[in-house]
Order: sequence, then structure tokens, then C-alpha cells
Amino acid sequence: MRSIALIGSAFLIFAIGCGTPGAPQPPSLKLPRPVNDMTATRKGDRVILTWTPPARTTDKQNIAKSGVTHVCRVTAQFPIIECGAPVATLGPDDGEVIPGDPPKKAFEDRLPSDLQQANPTEFVTYALEVSNPRGRSAGASNQVRVPLAPTLAPPAQLNTKLLPDGILLTWNVEAPVPSADLSYSYRIYRREAGTSGSVPLAVVPMSEASTEFLDRSFEWEKTYDYWVTGVTEARHNQVRIAEVEGEDSPVAKVTARDTFAPAQPSGVQAVFSGPGQKPAIDLTWAPNLEADLAGYNIYRRAQGSQPERINAEPAKAPSFKDETVEPGREYFYSVTAVDLRGNESQRSVEASEKTANP
Repeated sequence: MRSIALIGSAFLIFAIGCGTPGAPQPPSLKLPRPVNDMTATRKGDRVILTWTPPARTTDKQNIAKSGVTHVCRVTAQFPIIECGAPVATLGPDDGEVIPGDPPKKAFEDRLPSDLQQANPTEFVTYALEVSNPRGRSAGASNQVRVPLAPTLAPPAQLNTKLLPDGILLTWNVEAPVPSADLSYSYRIYRREAGTSGSVPLAVVPMSEASTEFLDRSFEWEKTYDYWVTGVTEARHNQVRIAEVEGEDSPVAKVTARDTFAPAQPSGVQAVFSGPGQKPAIDLTWAPNLEADLAGYNIYRRAQGSQPERINAEPAKAPSFKDETVEPGREYFYSVTAVDLRGNESQRSVEASEKTANP
């Protein structure tokens, strides 16, 4: 069994005489300095370890040739006393190199499903042991604990539907076996297409009904990427001890093209201005409440004719004065609502009014 206890060597140095160049130094053991910045992140079954490989030995000499790095993973033991059989042994050229100053290395470990199921509220501990070419090490790295809570499988498909008041996301649920120590939810992510950032929009608790989410915070005429991620929360004695994200669902791309017209205006009333004034018919109606409302168009027709628009620009308020009427005639009025992108509603129910004879 491999021990990761610190290997040390002590030397007692005596100065002999005065004016001598100093006592001879013992030969270097060429032990790499232990890693002290290892981090671990978990996503689904994957645990990604990153660290800075040592560049110098314990006695401050540059490392000319590296040995192997053992990746230790131990359950129900913290701190690690014995590494046992490493889950991986990496040669100097193994592992992903992350550019930087200094460059880092990364290694991905997979947590076995049976290990997670058997220890859902426990943690696994990781450590690294870097050796010289002769297989000797100065000890273990810093140690990192990772929760073993099992995660949800990602939805196989994320469906989207563009509605007048939002973007509807729907997905299928694979309900896990209920547990007093584990709870599940879905986290919804969004980013604007072509960007690298993402925004967690909401967390939907797991239930048979938690298969949809309506995004009302989008902007029209933009394209978005959406995805859904399962989240597991582990508790011990009703106290939260860990949260783990599963793998992401496939990305669904949506272009929020506004082709939805405003609601049909209602309550149109027409009133003749009366004698003693310039002949006119005043129109009023109930205001529309759409956030992107640009205004209203007013249509007029005489008996037996087709409606014609009589305003040059959309009316901003829910009222209009028609001063182009002729005496002794009956007019029929209807109103439409127009949004900022030119979508126009259906015409309202007509209101009619007669002007007085001269």
C-alpha cells in the first residue's frame, strides 16, 4: 500500500574551523515540492482536478526531469492517510495542459455510479502525489473533498415555443427514487447567441409538473441559447451539506422574432361635437396594455363603403378627433393597435355617429 505521509530527511551541518569554505552539502534527493493549489470541480459523474505542476525540488533546485503523478481518491477518509491503489498514474506528458503563467494541468476522473448510490451523503477525498524519476515523493498535495450525491440525467431534448408573452421551455422528467436526504431540481440557463456568458434564470423544483418554464425576461429580435441542468441537494439531519449539478441538456436556440399583434382594442365610442363648433366626431376607447405598444390606427367608412385609415401617424393616446366629417352623414369607426415592430391588431368593433345637418 502506497503511503503519502511526508518523506523527509534531516541533516546536521557543522562548521569546522574558521575561514573554511564550509562543510560539504549532502546530495539532493530531487524530491518535487508537493502540489499546494489543487482544485476539484464536479459536473455530473465527472470530477475535474487542476493544479500547478512543481517546477522546483524541496531543496530549491530546478526539476530537470519529472516522474509520475499518482491521483489518489479515497472514500470515508479525511485527511487521507493511505492512498492505496491510485485511480490514475500520469506520466509527465499525460493530462491536459492549461495555458497560463505558470501553466496548469488538468485531469478528469469519473465517479462510478455504484459509489455514488452507496454513499449519497458522503464525500470522496482527492490528493496528488508527485514523484521524481526514481519513484520517490516529498508527500501529498493539499486535499480536496467532493460530494458523492448522485445527479439527474440531463433531459434528452429541450423544446421551445415562442408565445406573445414569453419563450416557453418544456422537457421530459426522469423522476429519481424519493429520498429524505436528497432533493432534486432543474436549473435553467440562458445566453445570448454568439456570447460566452450565461445567466441562470430560475430553479424549478423536481415534480411531475416541473417540466416547463416561461422566460418573460427576453428581448425581441434577439437570438438565445437555452439549456437545462439537473441539480441535486444533499442533506444530513435536515441540514444542506452539498449541491451538485448534473450534465447539461442539449442547447436549444430560439430567435425571438415578434410576429404577434397587440390585442384588439375595445370600447370604441364616437360622439359628435355639437352645434356652435367646427364639425367633428370625438373617438375614445379602452387603452391597450402591451409594453411594446406604438399607438393606434383609426379607420372610417361611410354607409356601403370599405374602411380607410384616416390618421397619418399612430395615435399615442386612446382618443382621436375626426375633423374631416361632412354635415348630415353617418360614419362608422374602428380602431387597431400597432406595436413597435409594425404588427397591427384586428380592427375593433365599429362605433357609428351621425353629424348634424347644416
